[in-house]
Parts: sequence; C-alpha cells; structure tokens
Amino acid sequence: MNATAIAHIDISRPSGRKIVREIENRRAVKMNFPLPTAITEKKTYSHDQVWGEVEEILTKHYGVPIKSK
Repeated sequence: MNATAIAHIDISRPSGRKIVREIENRRAVKMNFPLPTAITEKKTYSHDQVWGEVEEILTKHYGVPIKSK
C-alpha cells in the first residue's frame, strides 16, 4: 500500500505560499521545487565559466592578465 500523496500547489498566489509555509517544516513532508521550463530550455553556465568570461573581458579591456583566483 502506498501511503503518499502528491499535491500541486500554485505558489504564485498568496494562499499557495501560505500552504507551503505551513507544511514545509513537517518531518513527513518532502518538498520538490522543479525548475521552470524557461530555465531548463536555455543553456546555463557554471560559476567557473562565468568568471572565466569576466576575466577575459577585463584582460582585454585593461591590457593586462587578470585572474580572480
């Protein structure tokens, strides 16, 4: 017997956010917040990739090698 329930709560409305706040700290509740499709369909970058690009831009701008590490 499966003793679990799945509920889809709309957290874009105040009443949905209130429900989530009330149940999120319960021991029997496991929260899952999936990424929006707008984010999952686009390419994302890691922290190191972003800072690598920043270093390249600053190096070109100032004409000297710049490392953040």
